[in-house]
Amino acid sequence: MPTQNKKITIGAKLKAYLVFTKFRLSALVIISALTGYLFVGGKDGYIITYLMVGGLLVTAASNGANQIWERNLDKLMKRTADRPIPQNKMTVNEGIAIVVIFLIAGISLLWLINMYSALLGLLAFISYVFLYTPMKRVSSWAVLVGAFPGAIPPMLGAIAHTNEFGLIPGVLFFVQFTWQFPHFWAIAWVAFEDYKAAGFSLLPSSAGKGKASAFQIMTYSLALIPFSLLPWILGWTGTASLIIAAGLGAGFFFYAFRLYHSCEDLDAKKLMFASFIYLPIIQFVYVFDRIEPAIEKYLIN
Repeated sequence: MPTQNKKITIGAKLKAYLVFTKFRLSALVIISALTGYLFVGGKDGYIITYLMVGGLLVTAASNGANQIWERNLDKLMKRTADRPIPQNKMTVNEGIAIVVIFLIAGISLLWLINMYSALLGLLAFISYVFLYTPMKRVSSWAVLVGAFPGAIPPMLGAIAHTNEFGLIPGVLFFVQFTWQFPHFWAIAWVAFEDYKAAGFSLLPSSAGKGKASAFQIMTYSLALIPFSLLPWILGWTGTASLIIAAGLGAGFFFYAFRLYHSCEDLDAKKLMFASFIYLPIIQFVYVFDRIEPAIEKYLIN
């Protein structure tokens, strides 16, 4: 019987650590890094391992640091009140130890790939934790600041293979950067009351949920259509990516238009879920429809 209690205790602690690092979200983030690496022709199994594990650890460290920073605010929101630190399932010192260990291990693995990958990982951590996180209570411009670290993964993945900054990593960054706005604003709309309780005002309009915010969400969703076609326009992908990217963009815009028309939470939630589906699909479409000679020619030049 005592052994069973010990197992339960260990299981509960492990679960707390997974929630603290937002393990599932961290896993989704590194998919973007993987698609960036594969898009530019990366095939090395060791680098893929370093990229996936290192990226996962750095992202987990960022999420953990965010929860340490906002531990007193998390108590005020229903969606975060059951996080490990507010619930006393782990201490702040435990959290700091996890963040430091994960960050050092993650950056070290990225350094094994190349210096630029490690620097991008460190930049994403610093900008997310020390710029975006404290700015969330100050200004809705925090979304713009947060969009930069949020769009780094595909660029990091590409540079893991090319070992240099260039147009391809920049375009992959730009597509995900543009996607960040309707994606996060949809979340901010759904969680508006919760965010308000903690002093966060993250919708683009100071009026909150209404036509002004919905219009900007719709505008960025519309802009995402031509921007997502850049790999095809530049000759890096084929006709399939043109058709699928245009179709996905039109569908995504449709949900944003519905939100503008209704200004209802239900439509914001549909847009939020659509954004989660949109990004990995379009990134893998780029990978599977890439024109290898065109990309290699650009990389050589």
